[in-house]
Amino acid sequence: MRWATTGDAAPGLFAVEDLVTPVAGTGRMSGLEFLHVTAKRILNHVPDGSRAPTNWTINVYRGCSHACSYCFARPTHEYLGLNLGDDFDRRIVVKINAVERLRAELADPAWRRDPVAMGTNTDPYQRAEAKYRLTRGVLEALTEHATPFSILTKSPLVTRDLDVLRTANECTDVSVGFSIGTLDQRVWRASEPGSPNPRRRVAAMAALTAAGIRTGALVAPVLPGLSDDPRQLREVVTAIDDAGGRLLGIGALYLRPGVREHFLDWLRGAFPDQYDSYLRRYDGRAYAPAHYGEQLYARAGLSGRARPGRLPGRR
Repeated sequence: MRWATTGDAAPGLFAVEDLVTPVAGTGRMSGLEFLHVTAKRILNHVPDGSRAPTNWTINVYRGCSHACSYCFARPTHEYLGLNLGDDFDRRIVVKINAVERLRAELADPAWRRDPVAMGTNTDPYQRAEAKYRLTRGVLEALTEHATPFSILTKSPLVTRDLDVLRTANECTDVSVGFSIGTLDQRVWRASEPGSPNPRRRVAAMAALTAAGIRTGALVAPVLPGLSDDPRQLREVVTAIDDAGGRLLGIGALYLRPGVREHFLDWLRGAFPDQYDSYLRRYDGRAYAPAHYGEQLYARAGLSGRARPGRLPGRR
């Protein structure tokens, strides 16, 4: 789950004409293309009145190889003349100067070390990070300037940077959240074909917790009729608890314009028996009815109990 008004969702952080000839991915990244760009700035100030978790965000990539059918950020690719379907999944914008630019911005005397959120618009630990290591460089820069930060990811690759996270944790506020909508293998493979297995995310959460890093998970998005069965929800909640993480919330699928059409097209092919139900449920709306959200907590066995805590800066 991401936030629709955060990240580099609007034009201006780099010029479209700066996009260069794609660099083809190889090996595990075969089928991906990386579009190198020189960013004008890396710290993005979130507009007042937004639903963002913090006032500042960083997204060193644009597009995401996780290829989640429901990803709200898909329309941001259209600002570049790319499509929100395959282009978003496979043509990844890489801000190759991200670390150098960030160091300069953090060195500005006007910087007040406000909390920074990563993973608001695209996953900072998607496959491109194994190649470019920009997220690691960003963490190092934030740590050097004792700037608090939070991460939201679907990838166990975050444990690669456990050394940096430990160092940061000694001097500032650090938290890592995972997005785990389901542990159902069939639903995961169909809806998030490029993402790491959610059970590996649970294992990564346990490793971070053991290292003293505050961790948690969003059970989101929950897909009506596909991952909202009480057994499915309780399985995820139990796994989070067993890993020592905090339940940060349970959220139903959100379908903004553009994403709605993409998702429904995917749904018609993957789960045709659910198609008509979604048309009714999301008729004229981007969100599921409010009462459905309450039902999800009850189905997860949380009805009547204190609601989950939140990582600082997270909703």
